[in-house]
Amino acid sequence: MASSPQPDPADDEFWRDYLTRGHPTERRIRSVFKLIPQDPRCQLCAAPFSGAGAPIMRLIGKAPADRNPRLCNGCFKFLASHRGGAEIDCTMLFADIRGSTTIAEGMSSTAYRGLLDRFYTVASSVVFDHEGTIDKFVGDELVAMFFPLVSGDRHAICGVEAAQDLLRATGHADPEGPWVPVGAGVHTARTWFGAVGQGSHIELTMLGDAVNVAARLGSRAAAGEILVTSEAAASAGLDPTLERRSLELKGKSLATEVVSLTVSA
Repeated sequence: MASSPQPDPADDEFWRDYLTRGHPTERRIRSVFKLIPQDPRCQLCAAPFSGAGAPIMRLIGKAPADRNPRLCNGCFKFLASHRGGAEIDCTMLFADIRGSTTIAEGMSSTAYRGLLDRFYTVASSVVFDHEGTIDKFVGDELVAMFFPLVSGDRHAICGVEAAQDLLRATGHADPEGPWVPVGAGVHTARTWFGAVGQGSHIELTMLGDAVNVAARLGSRAAAGEILVTSEAAASAGLDPTLERRSLELKGKSLATEVVSLTVSA
């Protein structure tokens, strides 16, 4: 992935304050929006774009932005006027469908699209329920982030619990087994987060080596498994006696220490 950009010092200060402190009103608004049932939602504020609440959202400037339908008009305007970002301590969650090529081979393309849509809907709901934001969906992979503005100091706890609930929501704790096999990786570290893009194309994303670690973990986890780095495990307050193991991750010179979690009924 690309290296972290070098933002203007003034922008860096603004974004660090915004992402780590924010404003209590913003958090209260998001906590209300996420309770209104209906996806899809704004990636940042959780305003629903369809369903019974959509007309009200449109009245207050929360319709999908024309230039980025994953953000509402209000949040897009904010990012466009405050373009930049900062390095902050945060937690990343990568989760994807295991054996997706084989799964796709055994069903029609329409049916496979339906399976992915179901996964996207379930994953989005879980992330928002645990005070996170959706960075993106890449094929069969979820990329999510938990950071102080939204999750507070509990961002590592939120990331781990979201991963566990995602496995439960996809059936990994059910006697009959999952309706789709999913593995996940969780990592807590300092990484760059902010608005990137040129002209009218602006995205909210995270960049840096820590993102690579989380992505590698997500791809290494077995179906029904969550690989949590020692940093995330410590931040989340996981039992320090849990068995740990070292993984050699692609492109990393040093081994990464992880805890392996599963879920049960």
